[in-house]
Amino acid sequence: MGSLLNLDLVIGRMNLPLLSLFALIAAFGAFIACGGKNDAGTTIKVMAASSLTEAFQELAEEFEAGHPGDIVRLEFGGSQRLRSQLAFGAEADVFASADHRQMDLLLAAGLAATPVKIFAENTMTVIASAQSEVRRLEDLVKPDVRLVLAQTVVPAGVYSHQMLKNLAQDQTLGLGELYEKSIHRNLVSEESNVRGVGQKVALAEADAGVVYRTDVPVARSIGDILVIETPSSSDVIAEYPIATLTNTEAPELAHEFVAFVLSDAGRSVLSDHGFALP
Repeated sequence: MGSLLNLDLVIGRMNLPLLSLFALIAAFGAFIACGGKNDAGTTIKVMAASSLTEAFQELAEEFEAGHPGDIVRLEFGGSQRLRSQLAFGAEADVFASADHRQMDLLLAAGLAATPVKIFAENTMTVIASAQSEVRRLEDLVKPDVRLVLAQTVVPAGVYSHQMLKNLAQDQTLGLGELYEKSIHRNLVSEESNVRGVGQKVALAEADAGVVYRTDVPVARSIGDILVIETPSSSDVIAEYPIATLTNTEAPELAHEFVAFVLSDAGRSVLSDHGFALP
């Protein structure tokens, strides 16, 4: 209580100009949190699925180079978490999801603007720690194998479970109908985004996991991993939609960023990072 009283005394002795300065700083911080103009240009905030991290970092750099003074602030995470933040009032100008469901929910809530564009595609793959004994798909059901997947509330988790089901149903592989259930018995962790899966396998905290193919280089930069090849019959195509948000305070620049992602230059960046192009 004494500290609180002392703080009150200090605040009470502050002069008006100083308090006004603090208010101005606070207002400026709130202003740049989302799209808005400043003396240097315009700032927009882009929320994007974690699997887009490196690609969107490069896209933002190239976009800023072509728009001197303008700034693209990036926030990455699981698409479901980002969508939930927007639903609860978080401010942003552009949303790029790893699936249609999260974008559709934003559209239904009146938070995303049309048109929504599909700008990239991806597929899933199985990776294993080089320190593990996992070398084939059959090894995933062996006792004591530690499997990690993304949570089923995020796109990567949904895609991962669908891919495992496809593998079990592919009669040419001979894995058997119980393959999917047997794999799930070895599930030791579910991560909030796909990058967490790759990191745990790369650090040998798990023996194997399912990630986007574009996440393989990222995982390899962390630790020694192997890619367990899967047949094309098991592929689940992940489509990435992008849209501006209805609460944007910088609609012109937000639309320009989306257009850049969809342009030949943007598609080239996405392709360089391993994404398929629709």
